Amino acid sequence: MESVKKALKEVTGASIGWAVVMILLGLLAVILPRASGIAVSVLVSWLIVLCGLTHLASAFASRNAGAFIWRLLIGVVYILGGGYLALHPGIALVSLTVVLAVIFVLEGLLELATYFLLRVYSGSGWILLHALSALVLAYLIVLPWPSSSGWAIGIILGINLIFSGVTVLMYSLVVRGTLEALES
Repeated sequence: MESVKKALKEVTGASIGWAVVMILLGLLAVILPRASGIAVSVLVSWLIVLCGLTHLASAFASRNAGAFIWRLLIGVVYILGGGYLALHPGIALVSLTVVLAVIFVLEGLLELATYFLLRVYSGSGWILLHALSALVLAYLIVLPWPSSSGWAIGIILGINLIFSGVTVLMYSLVVRGTLEALES
């Protein structure tokens, strides 16, 4: 039992640390919304290019010509598309804004389902708050789109990071408090 308590204390300590990092990154994104948005869109663009390179590499492992050509074409599309977006961060930012709205809708719905599964537990209200905040953020992106692209990624991603960090922090503190109560 002591080893389980020790392991849980270590996990909650790491969890608290990551929560603080998420909150700080969220604050930075809110303070510098356009720069954060451009940085995220360029990062995603280069990840798409890397995926294209992976498709190209896997093409040479194909056992037949059809699979080789298919993987080669997919790799080229990824590289050209990702490269274009990396060289045109404004377009990438507008596109990524729509993708972020979809992600927030899905996140909000999944968090809402999680809340209904865990609502009997202490601290579950934080999950509901996180779910509702993700859905509101998605609405705030879609409503003024495409003009929202200049600020939406940075500010809304920052706000979501802050809420995610606070949620993780609160749950970690609840677990830590439960552990301390068990030790008494």
